[in-house]
Amino acid sequence: MINRPIPIDKEVDWDKTKTIISETDSFGTITNVNDVFCEVSGYSPAELIGQPHSIIRHPDMPKVVFKMLWDNLKKGNNFVGIVKNMTKSGEYYWVVTDFEIRKDIMGNITHYIGRRKSVPQSAIDNHIAPFYETLLRLEKIGGIELSSRFFKNYLVKQGKDYMDFVISIMSETQEKPSFMDSTPTMMNDNTSVISDDIYHVNDQMNLKRKSFFEKLFS
Repeated sequence: MINRPIPIDKEVDWDKTKTIISETDSFGTITNVNDVFCEVSGYSPAELIGQPHSIIRHPDMPKVVFKMLWDNLKKGNNFVGIVKNMTKSGEYYWVVTDFEIRKDIMGNITHYIGRRKSVPQSAIDNHIAPFYETLLRLEKIGGIELSSRFFKNYLVKQGKDYMDFVISIMSETQEKPSFMDSTPTMMNDNTSVISDDIYHVNDQMNLKRKSFFEKLFS
């Protein structure tokens, strides 16, 4: 097992026009990577293959995001999410990722292929970074249950499910309200429980969503 680096508050310099690709088995163990993955992460293929994909997980990432990711993938649903990763040197990089799910002839999931592109800096600064900081604080207070409840209620207040949330962030302009401007007050014990339908993304995306992500990863 490779030793985890100490995170440093510095973004790695990488070509943000390129696509990072990795493949894992159904347990999340890396089975293949492209050259861009190695260039950005700082690891060689030999260092990555056979390791859990969490080797690049950044401690700034809320646990609830990865729970949502795996809940969807294990059900055979695609997942599109925004993630902060960590390089071998401890530097960070932000990506939006989606997945292709491979199955055997019996319909059992065998592999996941993830494609990752860069995220606009304004979207990180205005939305995703402060949002994730809030989720991390809630996890320290009340665990993943509290951050999950906040996340679901936030989406309801925005009138979005998670897929639309990602699209709005990736499409945002500087004129749109920031996360902190639009954060609802949902910290008390009276917060209502929201249906998981808005939280666990169904794989049957409408044409608008499908077109958006096909263009993004083309």
